[in-house]
Amino acid sequence: MRTIGIEYPALGQMAFYELGAPPEPGPGEVLLETLYSGVTNGTERHALVADHGYGGGHWPGRHGYQHVCRVAQAGAGVESVTEGDVVFLGIYVGHRGWHVLPAVPQLPLAIKLPDDLSHESCALLGVAGVPMRAVRRARVGVGQRVWIVGAGPIGVFASQCARAAGAHVTVTELVENRLVAAEATDAHQVINMSDESAWEQVSAGGPYDVIIDTSGYERLFFDIFERRLLGHAGVIAAIAVRGETTFPWSMLHTTEASIEVSCHFDASDLACLLHFLRSGVVQIDPMVSHRVPITDAPGIYATMRDDPRALYGVIFDWE
Repeated sequence: MRTIGIEYPALGQMAFYELGAPPEPGPGEVLLETLYSGVTNGTERHALVADHGYGGGHWPGRHGYQHVCRVAQAGAGVESVTEGDVVFLGIYVGHRGWHVLPAVPQLPLAIKLPDDLSHESCALLGVAGVPMRAVRRARVGVGQRVWIVGAGPIGVFASQCARAAGAHVTVTELVENRLVAAEATDAHQVINMSDESAWEQVSAGGPYDVIIDTSGYERLFFDIFERRLLGHAGVIAAIAVRGETTFPWSMLHTTEASIEVSCHFDASDLACLLHFLRSGVVQIDPMVSHRVPITDAPGIYATMRDDPRALYGVIFDWE
């Protein structure tokens, strides 16, 4: 069991810190050994470079919320998990080698992982959980027209979740490998926004019942309004982080539409994802660009800082 964690000691810097040996779990507690953890490119980079208010200039900072762990030891009275179980843990404590947590009545924001799924790939269940929640909160349903803006990992997971809910899904993006991932995971229409006819294609697919923003493109709300892309009583699911959000009042007033914001997920969202993963409707592997030992983390964070588009789905192997 590793006894290190990852932190940002200063702006733009990543370092390992020493956790020490874990304590014995007390009554109602469990000791979890980290097997894999997933990098959250958007959130972790915001914190690393202190944009959009993340980090707040306070160092060190510890960020990340995707952990696949084995139950190494259970304290007295624990019945929700047993030693040897593998779980996904979604708490925001940063990457670290072990956790001691209460497990009565159950582990917080955790779900047992079945043996028929790749436990390593499940390290990205967090970046899948955020759009799963957005799709559910935006009330995506059968036959609806959904536009996903941006095809990073969260955008492609949003596309898959909306398609699983029965929607017709259009995905737009500028970066080639992200367009490939959207196509590989069966989006109904994929549009390269560098094409001269891109906006014509987007408009032809609308108006949309739901628009899910995973890009942070500053003019998006104005483009939606000016091009009449949002249908009556439609929903904009704003996932991408912005420092400030400005939109034309009439965009919502005349359409009786709404804006929903989703930043995390709960256990029910994770349960939905496991169902879709086991049935093959949602896939993780097409989004994985890097599977590396935890000792390679410094190089990953240097790339995140200097060339973020070179990263897609990143998984750390702690074994």
